[in-house]
Amino acid sequence: MRLHEGEPEATGWQSITVLDAVGRLRAAAPDVAGRPRVIAVDGRGGAGKTMLAERLRRAVPNSAVVHTDDVAWNHAYFDWGGLMAEHILEPLHRGAAVDYRPGAWAAHGRPGSITVPAGADWVWVEGTGIIRRELARWLDASMWLQGDLDEQERLLVDRDGDSAEQQEHIANWLREEVPFLLREQPWAHATMIVAGPPPHGHDPASGLLVAPPVR
Repeated sequence: MRLHEGEPEATGWQSITVLDAVGRLRAAAPDVAGRPRVIAVDGRGGAGKTMLAERLRRAVPNSAVVHTDDVAWNHAYFDWGGLMAEHILEPLHRGAAVDYRPGAWAAHGRPGSITVPAGADWVWVEGTGIIRRELARWLDASMWLQGDLDEQERLLVDRDGDSAEQQEHIANWLREEVPFLLREQPWAHATMIVAGPPPHGHDPASGLLVAPPVR
C-alpha cells in the first residue's frame, strides 16, 4: 500500500457495523450535553469521506453533515481553519444553529449558505484537513480514512476527470496538502482509522474496516 509520506500503515483491522462505529465515537465523548457531538471525517481526495459522512448521517437520527470544501470554496485549499472555528464549530458548541454564508460565496455569486439546524444531536464535518491542532478543541472524536494513494487517485480521476485544468488543480492542491498532512499527522490524532476506500473483497454494505490510530 502506498501511503502519504510519514503515515504508518494501520494494523489490527476489524470489520464492524456503522452503528458499532458510532458507539465507539460516542464512547470517546460520553459527556456531551446541550449541543451536538461534532465528529471529524478526514482523509485524502478519493478516500470516500463524503460517502462515509452520508452513511453516518443516514444511520444516526437527527444528524447533519458539513463539508469543509464549502468553507474553503474560492478561499483557500487549507487556510480556512479560522473560518471553520468562528462560523461553524463555535456556534455548534454553544448549541446554536449554523447559517453561514462565506464571503467567497457572495463575491462569486454562489447562492445559499451552510446550515445546521439547532437541536441536531450529531454533526459530521468531512473534508481533507479537518483534523488539525488548530481545531482539536472543537472536535469530540474523529475518523481518518487510510487507503492506497494509487487507488484514491484513480477514483479521483473517475470522479473529476483528467483534463489539463484538473491536473493543474491537483498539482496546486498537492503542493499544500503534502506539507500540511506531514505537519499535522491527522492519522495519529484520529479516534479510529477507517479503510478508505475499502480493499477489494470487502463489501462496504457489510460495515466498515477500522483500526486503532497509527503513531
